[in-house]
Amino acid sequence: MKRFEGFQKGVNLGGWISQYYRRDEEYFNTFITEEDIEEIAALGFDHVRVPVDYNVLEDEEGNVLEAGFKHLEDCRRWCADRGLNMLIDLHECYGYSFDPLKDMDRRAFFYDEALQARFLNLWREIAERFKDHADQIAFEPLNEIVLYDVAQAWNDLAGRYIKLMRSIIPDCRLVIGGVCYNSVLTVPLLDLPTTEGIIYNFHCYEPLIFTHQGAYWVDGMPEDFRIGYPRTLKEYRAAGEMLDAEVTGGVQTEGIREIGEAFFEDIFAPAIEKAAKDDVPLYCGEYGVIDLADNADKLRWLKDIHAVMNKHGIGRALWTYKERDFGMQDEQFADIREEFIRIL
Repeated sequence: MKRFEGFQKGVNLGGWISQYYRRDEEYFNTFITEEDIEEIAALGFDHVRVPVDYNVLEDEEGNVLEAGFKHLEDCRRWCADRGLNMLIDLHECYGYSFDPLKDMDRRAFFYDEALQARFLNLWREIAERFKDHADQIAFEPLNEIVLYDVAQAWNDLAGRYIKLMRSIIPDCRLVIGGVCYNSVLTVPLLDLPTTEGIIYNFHCYEPLIFTHQGAYWVDGMPEDFRIGYPRTLKEYRAAGEMLDAEVTGGVQTEGIREIGEAFFEDIFAPAIEKAAKDDVPLYCGEYGVIDLADNADKLRWLKDIHAVMNKHGIGRALWTYKERDFGMQDEQFADIREEFIRIL
């Protein structure tokens, strides 16, 4: 299987210009700085994934916000000075969000020509501004398509997106994931023109009952719930019964082996097969464990998932660099930071 060269070991800048605590320039100018990029480079990462929301780059009428684009350009320049690559991820677009805390129709965007035209217009603007940096920057059209039944509609829109981006940046690298919150199990549903520069993307927070234990945004999850790693499939399945079946994911898959490296081998296998068949690289744009989990369990989980990613040459970006309940720089990681970084 091909490797996504230059994007093998990354970290997300979540909570900066997407999922931010405050939407103002003081916050944007201080949450991530050049010193953070210096630290990321010093830790041995080769890239950053930069989630950005549409309303940082344009106002509600679709007019460009220069200040938002400046943050992307600043990050690009800081990274270039330190030999880092950068993935620009449109985390939310006008008319669509993956965020379970936002009450909206998540189907409408995939069948609304006006919303899609606006989405493509924003990407035209992004492409024009960064077309001279295709050797450093890759592009991700949209974060986490939630609904399974829009898979074909998403393929159709992604195909139009690819055509647009290629018309502006012929050699661009485009990182595209599937449905069900970008589940690794839905990579085989992707039906795209697999020309050079297409990368299949997935996110992996498996088993979700472990990686998101106590997460306030997961419907049905008690905030005081805790569970270790590893546990048996039976234990994870039983604990997951309090959650919606759509989010419990890989542990419900039939015929998989017990939790450990073999579990990740089994749930990754269809995506690996699809990527090999289509001759495209495979990339995991998000993975990580909530800060509420036991630190020793975090290390065991990270070792298992990394063993399989390394074996198959799957590039990845940890969620996330700081704060947002998963930050590797936060105090909850202090006791294991050295070992955590070594595994990364």
